[in-house]
Amino acid sequence: MQHSDLYNLMLITNAKTTRDYVQWAADQFTAAQLYFGHGTDNAWDEAAYLVAHALHQPWDFAGFNVDAPLSALQQQAIEMIVAARIQQRLPAPYLTHEAWFAGLAFYVDQRVLVPRSPLAELILDQFRPWTDPSRLQQVLDIGTGSGCIACAIAYYLPGVQVDACDISSDALAVARINIDRHGLHSRVQLFQSDLLDQVPPKPYDIIISNPPYVDARDMGQLPAEFQREPALGLAAGGDGLDCVRRILRDAVEYLHPQGLLIVEVGNSEAALQHVFAEVPFTWLACEQGDDGVFLLEAVQVRHYHDLFTAALTEAHT
Repeated sequence: MQHSDLYNLMLITNAKTTRDYVQWAADQFTAAQLYFGHGTDNAWDEAAYLVAHALHQPWDFAGFNVDAPLSALQQQAIEMIVAARIQQRLPAPYLTHEAWFAGLAFYVDQRVLVPRSPLAELILDQFRPWTDPSRLQQVLDIGTGSGCIACAIAYYLPGVQVDACDISSDALAVARINIDRHGLHSRVQLFQSDLLDQVPPKPYDIIISNPPYVDARDMGQLPAEFQREPALGLAAGGDGLDCVRRILRDAVEYLHPQGLLIVEVGNSEAALQHVFAEVPFTWLACEQGDDGVFLLEAVQVRHYHDLFTAALTEAHT
């Protein structure tokens, strides 16, 4: 698109300063009825984030005069990224190629989901009070995507070796970028695997996963921004439990006797509780208000293994 074409699509006001452009971009986003949920939750914060990126400034504009006039090139850079956000309905991190998770920056593109899991809180707390972090040695991240969970665990628990798997070779390529970015290549090992199918069994202290868990109904109603993400990382069958059933069945072979299984199931929490009404899942509370994260101890995973196996068999018949 030519720069001049932007003026046919959006009314450029008398915006001249950074402050003016943030307001203008926020107004454009509101008028276009964009959906926010990939790092920001409102038009103003999204505008500030993208304007800051276009100007190569920190998101809070620390030490930058937001009331100084912008050059023509700076204005053009802002207008181009605002146009892309509106016309393509791309989540902002796909435009900046950066997303934040557990206080760390990660490279992202359309090969992976944008990091946004409440599991970050658990990692920052080093899995307290559910375990003693000093005893953790081996952790497995199932469905690693960008590698954000695996990298964050290795970063905040330097004594831990992390294995991470994903079915997508494209996702694993992005995860390798982030492993290298954070200098964790000796501590995070990647496997291409359909869930646990190709992961060599060993006793993990923690198995953690943010697998696909969006049910068929919700997949059909996703905002355009979420439709720009890889469906492979979202869709999980009619009730959203296709992947979770398999993890529950197979985890028994991979957990240390005192290990923990921690899985995010999001909006499929109700479906999981319905299918496994007799299983005493521990549901973890998150400060940011998200729910849908359960914890099971290894002894529980083993105790209910026959139930998990039967449920998976039934789902496939």
